[in-house]
Amino acid sequence: MGEKKGFFKRLVEGLTKTRDNIVSGIDAIFSGFSRIDDEFYEEIEEILVMGDLGVRATEEILAHLKEQVKAQHIKEPAACKELLIDSIRRQMEVGETAYRFEEERAVVLIIGVNGVGKTTTVGKLAGKLKAQGKRVVIGAADTFRAAAGEQLAEWANRAGVEMIGGQEGADPASVVYDAVAAAKARNADVLLCDTAGRLHNKKNLMEELKKINRILEREYPEAYRETLVVLDATTGQNALSQAKQFSEAADITGIVLTKMDGTAKGGIAVAIQSELGIPVKYIGVGETIDDLQKFDAGEFVNALFHKEDGAEA
Repeated sequence: MGEKKGFFKRLVEGLTKTRDNIVSGIDAIFSGFSRIDDEFYEEIEEILVMGDLGVRATEEILAHLKEQVKAQHIKEPAACKELLIDSIRRQMEVGETAYRFEEERAVVLIIGVNGVGKTTTVGKLAGKLKAQGKRVVIGAADTFRAAAGEQLAEWANRAGVEMIGGQEGADPASVVYDAVAAAKARNADVLLCDTAGRLHNKKNLMEELKKINRILEREYPEAYRETLVVLDATTGQNALSQAKQFSEAADITGIVLTKMDGTAKGGIAVAIQSELGIPVKYIGVGETIDDLQKFDAGEFVNALFHKEDGAEA
């Protein structure tokens, strides 16, 4: 439990700028208004949209809030702060987030544009799975960026897992082919594939992912498939549009949000969940392997509104 508790503390710290951006504004509204009227709701709406929660999520949060205020005959603005927090939390729930790939033989494709922390995420995930006693193989299929292979090799070394590929300019599909062969030969539990993220030419990206998927279907049909897209939280709305584009190119099963620490745009986690209905599965709040953790909506909202215990969501 220690690691988890430590992470909650880091999450609280990491969300400081987001909190300043959203929560302090909300507090000002609750103390500044003496009654619940249209203007009160408009102010809340503005804070949430400016806080990167996205238009759609904000509309749904407000609709739920108004419904509850009516149903509970609430007259005082102060009395609906908890309701607002609860509405935000509800907006982030996309049902039980599944981590099936941890339980069975699996291939996890990791996609995302360069610079978002994708390669680091692959390395951290490899380390986490290895620590759970899993046999892990990494496929370095991001052959577009010169340093990606070296960087990944370093992580693979640190985690004590085997890496296949990593040569600049190699054909990504052939790296995946070799990685599958290695995963089978080693009887690996999880094959993690780092793939190139080039969104400016979506057609190429789609072709490349299709090719990779065809190989996986043909060579490794028994493996459970997970496709995670890595996004940089500091880019806010841009991360959301990247997620949308990637979801058009591939069947995305989850989101990894990196660099949540030090950004005021942490609200983007709510927007992505709401707009795309794809769960945020992991968030990163720092450099070390323990700074990548499974995402928990209740915990996130507690940390955001600084409810120290983090026990009850």
